[in-house]
Amino acid sequence: MTYTTILTETRGRVGVVTLNRPKAMNAFNQQMLGELFDALEAFDKDQAIGAIVVTGNEKAFAAGADIKEMAEASYVEMLTAGHVQSWDRIRGIRKPVIAAVSGWALGGGCEFVLSCDMVVASESAKFGQPEITIGVIPGAGGTQRLARLVGKYLAMEMVINNRTLTAQEALQFGLANRIVPVEGYLDAAVSFAEEIASRAPLAVRMAKDAVNAAFETALSEGLAVEKRNFYPLFATEDQKEGMKAFIEKRKAEWKGK
Repeated sequence: MTYTTILTETRGRVGVVTLNRPKAMNAFNQQMLGELFDALEAFDKDQAIGAIVVTGNEKAFAAGADIKEMAEASYVEMLTAGHVQSWDRIRGIRKPVIAAVSGWALGGGCEFVLSCDMVVASESAKFGQPEITIGVIPGAGGTQRLARLVGKYLAMEMVINNRTLTAQEALQFGLANRIVPVEGYLDAAVSFAEEIASRAPLAVRMAKDAVNAAFETALSEGLAVEKRNFYPLFATEDQKEGMKAFIEKRKAEWKGK
């Protein structure tokens, strides 16, 4: 498929999506959102891909939404245009999605990062929800996911008073897995994704679903999801291979079956 606002490539079993509107600091317009989610869904369906990395450039992961698209929009226009609803598509991606963040991740850019499963941040990464400065609030999950990750008080400060987190603060408050030098941040994220892509594919999907349930349900419901995902894995070839390989002290050969 041909895209105009993103770039895609494969590196081994890792699919890489690069946001490519550098003149707009990769601000999300409707076209880029559509292409981004189309690419994620294509990689999700590709059996040769085990994990996905989404990145921008060294200066900006994504500096928010394209304000020019919505500055004069009415309530009805925003509601019917689906500016926010399209973000729900990321919830359908079953493979792990890793955000490789350098520079600014603001507004919708930060909200997309919050929607990912893991985050590799360069030393220059900065995270924020500055919507309050233009008279609105986050609308693509920022108020909800941020509060669950960093806690109420810090989320309040970021959303209400435009506090921006440095890479080190993001790591401290649970918004990033690791910090790496700017010059190697994408390679580090791909290497991280390659590790994940080397795991048993069905187990990885079940694990992602179960961990996400911890953020979206009560404990009793989350435990039920965990059991629901645990038992069916014993009907897979990979479970038999994985345990046999463990006993035989060799590397497992996954089939995704």
